[in-house]
Amino acid sequence: MKRLEKIIVATDMSDHSRRAVEYAAALAMDDNAALVIMHVANEFVAWEFHDDGFGYSRQWPLDRVLSEAALDLNRYLEPHLGLLREVPMLTKRIVLGAIANQIITFAEEEKADLIVLSPRRQRGWRWPLSTGITEKVTRMSPCPVLSVAPALPSKLWRARFLSLPFGWPAPSAESV
Repeated sequence: MKRLEKIIVATDMSDHSRRAVEYAAALAMDDNAALVIMHVANEFVAWEFHDDGFGYSRQWPLDRVLSEAALDLNRYLEPHLGLLREVPMLTKRIVLGAIANQIITFAEEEKADLIVLSPRRQRGWRWPLSTGITEKVTRMSPCPVLSVAPALPSKLWRARFLSLPFGWPAPSAESV
C-alpha cells in the first residue's frame, strides 16, 4: 500500500467536520504525513451592513475576510490542539471561491495523497435533487477521497421516528 505523505482535510467548521479532522490527524500520525487543514471562506460573509441612519452597505476587503476566516478556524481547532500537536507537520490554508473547485485545485497543486471530508446527510426530498460537495470532489479529485460520515442512530431509535402510519389500516377479518 502506498504511504501517505500529504493529507488534506477540508472543513466547514461544523460539528460534522470535527470527526474528519480527528480521522485525518490520526492518519497523519500513523503515516508520519503532513496534514493540511483547509477552509474555503464564504463570500457572503464578506458583506457588512451598516445602519447609521443612512442605510448603506459595503463589502469587506478580501484581506479582512481571509483574516476573519483564519481567526474562526483557529477558534474551531482549539479543542483539538492536544491531538494536532502530535501531527508531524501541520499547516492551515484559507481560500476563497467555489468550495468543490477550490478543494480539487488545491489538491492538484499540493500533490495530495488523500482528501478527507465529512459530508452532511441529506434528509427528505432534497437528497435526490442536490449534489453535495463531497460527491463533486469525489468525482473530480486527482487523489482518493475519504468520506467520514457521522454514525446513524441504531435501528431501535430510527423506528421511533418513523412510527407514523402511512396507509389505511389493514381490513379486519370481521369486515370482510
